[in-house]
Amino acid sequence: MNIILLGPPGAGKGTQARILEEGRGMIQLSTGDMLRAARTSGTEMGQRVAAIMDAGELVTDEIVIGLIEEKLNGDHGGGFIFDGFPRTLAQADALGELLEKHGTSLDAVVEMRVDDDALVARITARSTCGDCGEVYNDLTKPIPADGKCSNCGGTEFKRRADDNEESLKVRLMEYYKKTSPLIGYYYAKGKLAPVDGLGEIDAVASEISTVLDA
Repeated sequence: MNIILLGPPGAGKGTQARILEEGRGMIQLSTGDMLRAARTSGTEMGQRVAAIMDAGELVTDEIVIGLIEEKLNGDHGGGFIFDGFPRTLAQADALGELLEKHGTSLDAVVEMRVDDDALVARITARSTCGDCGEVYNDLTKPIPADGKCSNCGGTEFKRRADDNEESLKVRLMEYYKKTSPLIGYYYAKGKLAPVDGLGEIDAVASEISTVLDA
């Protein structure tokens, strides 16, 4: 099964992807993670990525698609979760062509719907474990009282520099300008399945499972 987790920054896509990886054996394909891994891989593609990023330039769609194709050629596990890609209609077309080339397709596009004001309040209270990336929130999931990560026992926590109200509003505007058209795109293809992205983590996970098991 191949799915896209679609939603604005802070909607919880990464958290839900980890749950799907653990519960269903799916493989998360996060463009950010793939680019960071490629940069240090020493491969020809990795050297191209490193050169572009070191020059402060944007990595092209062609390169991102190439990285995704490398993953598609490997172990499929329980399928793929596309997180952070596609971001534009052109990327959506390219992904569809790539999946077709590999004899597969998307099964669902899960749209994690959120209220902007509530999202801003949630994200500005967010922190992550510096060791494993487990996400905490001052309001809904505070760091344990003993100061240790409940997932790995780490004791260092950090907040993203752009997890502030002003930066988040800029990121939201970028999402609405470039990525939100994908909602109509995948609706027209009969792939779109909306869920409440601001629910409790387990409740959102349950909604997503219902979509995938339908």
